[in-house]
Amino acid sequence: MTRIPSSSRRQLLLSAVAGAGAASIWATNTARGGANGAVSVTGDVHDFDYSVGTWHCTNRRLKKRWVGSSDWEEFDGELSCSSYLGGVVNISEIAFPTKGWSGITVRAFNLEKHQWSNYWINSKTGVLFPPIVGGFTRDRGEFYGDDADEGRPVKVRVVWTRPNADTAIWEQAFSLDGQRWETNWTSEHHRAKA
Repeated sequence: MTRIPSSSRRQLLLSAVAGAGAASIWATNTARGGANGAVSVTGDVHDFDYSVGTWHCTNRRLKKRWVGSSDWEEFDGELSCSSYLGGVVNISEIAFPTKGWSGITVRAFNLEKHQWSNYWINSKTGVLFPPIVGGFTRDRGEFYGDDADEGRPVKVRVVWTRPNADTAIWEQAFSLDGQRWETNWTSEHHRAKA
């Protein structure tokens, strides 16, 4: 399993924001990956155009992972999203008022590979998380990557669905083996009314 060192991830983020775009990001051996571990899900530079604006989010997060729990906590979030560099970069900032922390997602589209690399940073740690990579087919987006959960290596899968122009649903799942997935966080986004 190839891991990208932390300082390299930070450099990739800076390159992405500058327009270089995470040209060589590879996720290792995900459920949708090819034989060499490259993520096979592709998309379009306009995949996240719909997300620009302000959104209200209703979150459900699993209280305990890996124990077969069905006990969820619910909390609200407020999200704002902007597009840069002709759509090649998309940045979302979300705040969770009742939780006391916030986060930013930086998305960079690799024009050669037709894939998005999504990077998460939260105010609790300030650490740049490993990217999840993928894209959309019509109104469904799939993104895969590697991370750690409480010190344990995991595969990450994020699925976006867009039922209509003013609603988006985000779902995160972890897997220990790349085959069985446990959904641990969902978020229903509704566009804020002007």
